[in-house]
Amino acid sequence: MSLLFSPLHLPSPLGGITLPNRLVVAPMCQYQAMDGCATDWHLMHWGNLLNSGAAMFTIEATAVLPEGRITPQCLGLWDDSTEAALGEHLQRARALAPATAVCIQLAHAGRKASSAVPWQGGQLLSPDQGGWQTVAPSPVPHLPTETPPAALSLAGLAQVREAFVAAALRARRIGVDAIELHAAHGYLLHQFLSPLANQRSDAYGGSFENRVRFPLEVFAAVRAAYDGVLGLRLSATDWVEGGWDLSQSEAFCQLLKAAGCDFIHVSSGGVSPQQKIALGAGYQLPFARAIHASSGLATVAVGLITEPDQAEAVLQAGDADLVALARAFLYEPRWGWHAAARLGSTVAANPSYWRCLPREAQAAFGQVAIGGR
Repeated sequence: MSLLFSPLHLPSPLGGITLPNRLVVAPMCQYQAMDGCATDWHLMHWGNLLNSGAAMFTIEATAVLPEGRITPQCLGLWDDSTEAALGEHLQRARALAPATAVCIQLAHAGRKASSAVPWQGGQLLSPDQGGWQTVAPSPVPHLPTETPPAALSLAGLAQVREAFVAAALRARRIGVDAIELHAAHGYLLHQFLSPLANQRSDAYGGSFENRVRFPLEVFAAVRAAYDGVLGLRLSATDWVEGGWDLSQSEAFCQLLKAAGCDFIHVSSGGVSPQQKIALGAGYQLPFARAIHASSGLATVAVGLITEPDQAEAVLQAGDADLVALARAFLYEPRWGWHAAARLGSTVAANPSYWRCLPREAQAAFGQVAIGGR
């Protein structure tokens, strides 16, 4: 029997959710929001991927404050307008797809905010280009040629922490099933973890215990307010000598587990342009494997996992509990259908699509019947 298409229960204080398979659509920024509000692009994009065969779809990095957006076109969830837009478009998208768990990634970009969209270069925007003053643990820019971010004061830390909580409560109101806090890819919570970005001399910088303090405070505050499935995406290593590394990630995950974390999504890199990443198929699997073994947390593996047999092998080896794909779903939005056919399993599909399967994949939707005259 395929493990990729076997069920998995994600726990939570509320009772958790049971996923019909172990396939996750990873969060992917779309840069199509208007003043943080979801648009018809999101309706199309979400509806497409909710029909992918994956058990859980993750909404892209969603800023908890306007200044926490990566770009001016990034999605947000910080006020009534952004909540209404996200909730309406999500409700409409879900009505067009089989029942699928929806997770949202809540984020603050920190010093990597105020950037141009990727197809316009992706670099820091000046105020006259529509950019804004960024914030970070320390006044250390991502690139040495950039304007430094402003170091967050204690009041600023409290504002960010409260914004994560408020966004989590908004997510619950609009029917999201799970929340993933973004502590990866060089964004604000990762900046606190990494000694490359965090050069504070107060209780939030220096030692490992100090650098993990603010991310843990954010997590604990959200956990206290939100009783649904709650996890965190982590860069397991900075890929830079002297930076955040796997051993620190393993220790951090132990603390997250004690704080009530329900799952960990293991990625890597993003905090420094000096990173040297050893790219290759499944290049992040050793990190997921180590964290899965040491923490016992439900673990999501991600990173150049592109083929059904490869995803199945991850689970058969015990390296993770779930497998997430991103770009592979953009290229082939029905990847889950193909994987089910390849592995002799089934996925749910909208009846309007039941007639589409080729002869060799006829069983992929299970026992279905269509007629006509």
